[in-house]
Amino acid sequence: MELSRRKLLGTVFSALVLAAAPPALAQKFITVSSTTSTENSGLFKHILPLFEKKTGIEVRVVARGTGQALDMGRRGDADVVFVHAKAAEEKFIGEGYGVKRYPVMYNDFVLVGPKSDPAKVAGGKDITAALKKIKASSAPFVSRGDKSGTHMAELRLWKAAGIDIGASKGPWYRELGQGMGASLNTASSMNGYILTDRGTWISFKNRGDLKIVVEGDKRLFNQYGVILVNPRKHKHVKKEMGQAFINWIVSAEGQKAIAAYKIGGEQLFFPNANAKGA
Repeated sequence: MELSRRKLLGTVFSALVLAAAPPALAQKFITVSSTTSTENSGLFKHILPLFEKKTGIEVRVVARGTGQALDMGRRGDADVVFVHAKAAEEKFIGEGYGVKRYPVMYNDFVLVGPKSDPAKVAGGKDITAALKKIKASSAPFVSRGDKSGTHMAELRLWKAAGIDIGASKGPWYRELGQGMGASLNTASSMNGYILTDRGTWISFKNRGDLKIVVEGDKRLFNQYGVILVNPRKHKHVKKEMGQAFINWIVSAEGQKAIAAYKIGGEQLFFPNANAKGA
């Protein structure tokens, strides 16, 4: 009887201890709003376990287009944003929503299209010349249409080609409002041209009849940056843990982890945290 009573008291005591544990012990995580390319490419699955093992901080990723990811930061729904549209990132900071922008890594965009190449652009290195040919031939073109970093880059390139895509688009130009993986699936199913980051393309399995048709133009450079959401705007932002993540990803250890991520021996992202002007 006495033994049973002691067991009961022990159980009650343990429950009380757990109930009184500081909430922080059960909430050691940060929310990172990020572009879909870092998620779709598999990069986060490779690097985040390394950070979590080192720090004990869980990283919960919400993958959106860059525009939506930055809007999450504006609302205070994320502690850190990890995106790839420098002008939009600088605007975010200028508005007071971000503390400081850190360059992290780069890769490039590529123009993907059907092997039949109805616009006759394959093998070229001038992306604007390719876009002019696609429009002139009314060949199917798939746009993410989601204000993502890739979509912003696409719009810049149409403008550089002297084309007002808002006024010029027709049935040949299909806007989806979806992420990179879903957009590539659509391009694959309809044999259309599409601009994609190379990392997502390398990891994309449903290529169908698609291949890279234009690459190597310096205007296709794709830089990524990371920013702590400003705790002065949103007091609940986990400043210390968010900064710990940023410090790690731009450190020698984090940069090495990014460089080590490969698929079929091909490197998807190139660390450049120390590059001036990146």
